[in-house]
Formats: sequence, structure tokens, C-alpha cells
Amino acid sequence: TIPDADNINHIVVFMTGSVPFPDGFGAQVYFSWPEPNAPPTWLLLGHLSNEKPSAIFKVSGLKHAPNTVIDPMQFGQQQFSHLAQIGLSIEPLFTIQQSTPAIASEPFKGSKFAEFTQKMLDNFVNYLSSFGITQAEMTPNPNETFLPMSK
Repeated sequence: TIPDADNINHIVVFMTGSVPFPDGFGAQVYFSWPEPNAPPTWLLLGHLSNEKPSAIFKVSGLKHAPNTVIDPMQFGQQQFSHLAQIGLSIEPLFTIQQSTPAIASEPFKGSKFAEFTQKMLDNFVNYLSSFGITQAEMTPNPNETFLPMSK
């Protein structure tokens, strides 16, 4: 169970490596948001296998994803809960490969943040460069700090 589920964005699921899956098997990873007046609704996030023993899933966009619901009784009779839950279902790899995870739960790769950071820094350097002047245009002023833009 996961307390304070409204404040989480990503979930990390991993195998410890001490006991591998049997050959040809893996685990489907499901997530259930807390519903105050209803039994849990399970959403497929993805899978783990011996070849892919860990994954990071973005779950912040899944709270209102009605098209990704599976049978709520798949994990047996569930009681009402205010805690998020993670469910694992051990299945043949063939079955896992045929399953389609919830669209918004694609594994987090972090590349969008790195791309944003690079673009932001490029724009910042361009902005600072727009204030540049040549040495001939400079007037001597001992109270100003000079930062050269070239190496």
C-alpha cells in the first residue's frame, strides 16, 4: 500500500534479484488509486521480467483514466481503501507481450526534463549574449564587472 497517493508522480518497481522468475514468465504490474466509496479499480502499468527487472512508471496522469480499467475482481474480493495499491500478476511472457498498458503510464525516461534543461540554458546564453559589446565599444568604468563571453 502507498499512503498519500495524491502526492506521488512516479512509482519504481524492481526485483531484488535473489529469486528470478521461472523461464517464460514475468509479472504484470498494476496500480489502484484509492476510491473513498468504491472498491479498487486496477490499471495496468507495464511488466517486469528477468530481462527487464525494474521499471519507473509515471502515475500522476492515471487518476482519471477510465479507459484503462480491468476487472476489479481480478485480485479477489477487495475492501474499500484510502491507500493506493500495487498489484503483481505472474503470467507467461506471451500473455504479457499481448497486454496493453495504460497510455499515461509509459515508463519514465527523464529525457523531456534533460531536453527542457538544455533548451533553457541555450536560451539563457543567447539572452546574455544579446547584451554583449565589443572591447572598442566599452567605456572604462571601475565600478562595473566585465564577464568575457569567449574562451
